Amino acid sequence: MLITIANVLAGLIGAGCIFMGVNAFRAPQAAAGFGIPGTPTESRNFQAWLSVKAVRDIASGIFIFILLGGATPHLLGWFMLAAAGIPAGDALIVSRNNGPKAAIYGIHGATAMVMVAISILLLVA
Repeated sequence: MLITIANVLAGLIGAGCIFMGVNAFRAPQAAAGFGIPGTPTESRNFQAWLSVKAVRDIASGIFIFILLGGATPHLLGWFMLAAAGIPAGDALIVSRNNGPKAAIYGIHGATAMVMVAISILLLVA
């Protein structure tokens, strides 16, 4: 039962990653919600950076689905634990750039914590 719940949650994280990546290509101005104040979303340089992030997000989501389909829960758990470093790092970046606490803790920090919780469920089950 715990593995099923953890797999569903991991799938939601994977789908969310893919959605964020696709959305960054579709509507780069939506990235203003990433949390870094004064981000010039209309800048070609920013859009180039955002494209790199979008590819990373899409690939991360695909990795999760590959592991969901073909790996053991234990391997998925280790991957999710390692991947939790991505939103944790994002939280640090937003914090260092004086971003809003809602983005630091409510978006990036919360995502990292959920990923760690999913990892624990998968590793102990």
